[in-house]
Amino acid sequence: MPTPPGFHARRAALRLLDAVLRRGETLDQSFGGATQDVRKPEDRALARAIASESLRWLVDLDTLIDTATERPLPEDAKPRMVLRMMLAQWLRLETPPHAVVATGLPLLSGGPRRLAHGVFSALTARNAKLPEYPTLPADVAERWGARSGPIAAGLAEPPPLDLALRDPRETAHWANRLGGESLMPGHVRLPRGEAVERLDGFGAKNGGGAWWVQDLAASLPARLLGPGEGRQALDLCAAPGGKTLQLAAAGWQVTALDISKRRLDLLKANLKRTGLAANPLRADALAWEPKHRFDAILLDAPCTATGTARRHPDVLHRIRARQIAEMSQLQTALLERARHWLKPGGMLVYAVCSLEPEEGEAQADAVPLAPLPVRPEELPAGLDSRPDGWLRTDPGMLSAQGGLDGFFVARWRSETTPPP
Repeated sequence: MPTPPGFHARRAALRLLDAVLRRGETLDQSFGGATQDVRKPEDRALARAIASESLRWLVDLDTLIDTATERPLPEDAKPRMVLRMMLAQWLRLETPPHAVVATGLPLLSGGPRRLAHGVFSALTARNAKLPEYPTLPADVAERWGARSGPIAAGLAEPPPLDLALRDPRETAHWANRLGGESLMPGHVRLPRGEAVERLDGFGAKNGGGAWWVQDLAASLPARLLGPGEGRQALDLCAAPGGKTLQLAAAGWQVTALDISKRRLDLLKANLKRTGLAANPLRADALAWEPKHRFDAILLDAPCTATGTARRHPDVLHRIRARQIAEMSQLQTALLERARHWLKPGGMLVYAVCSLEPEEGEAQADAVPLAPLPVRPEELPAGLDSRPDGWLRTDPGMLSAQGGLDGFFVARWRSETTPPP
């Protein structure tokens, strides 16, 4: 029997779910292998969207499934996996039920197929609904405590497309040209779903690399270093390069260090596309020793990335206490090395796209440098620093404007004279 149109995209989505929920892989890690037999870009995008929405609403989808079965299906049972996808398509992607059935049931055979058809039919017959925003997994809600509600509200939709501009003076021009809105100088926000490579300003033929994709929250750490005026900056763990581009555009002479050759190649490609200059350097920050000290250091440290759950909902189901502890140890080691590489009076900015206090506040509290509080005028309208001067964003903030990723950012200045 020939496979129905769209079947390969659904099979790829099932592979993605399996990779995340059973093997603990990220969506990005598993995407290439899962979609290797999916030819059309739009079908690969559909597979990603089905898997992402299934993961975003997993707890609520499972609740619906359990109301329509006599006995709960095992968590990793294939019929449950397929039903999650079928419901996500119907309730989130607005796929007609007949198309959901036609492309979903071929993933199963025998009794499981009849079971899935019966459950889906029962739920559509009673016009089942999802809540206003996703229910977080129990362990995640426990970790985030009182913040869970606002954060979950910010996870209900995938994020818009944020662009960081090479020249902030052209903000109004690019917002008008692209039909977007700006939340602060050097930023333009567009609706999600835009084909990035086709937008004006991406390549040499349509504006000359005038911008790069970067979430608004991710752009704030580099902004906090201010204008470079030819001074020396070190971007630790720099690739794929958004913050390096920001620093270079702000007039810093940037050393961009990263351990990954593949990610450094992306950084180099972005430098070439935008016409900005930096010194990419492949090295392990835990073993590397600089030849000189720096006026500014930006450490956007490796982390669990739980703050990116809007675009990477797999983090809601992969990250546990072990990963948080491992990342915390690495962050502590990187901070300890980085602070010794500052010139007298130099600035250090530490950032993580994590919502876990162990990776943010706990790290900052242990740094023996003079805090340099984040000021309200350095931030978009609607954001403010905490009383201790650190910055904490989460996906529930600026919700009326489309939200932003979760970040923790802290800033210090070294002693103006070196210790004896």
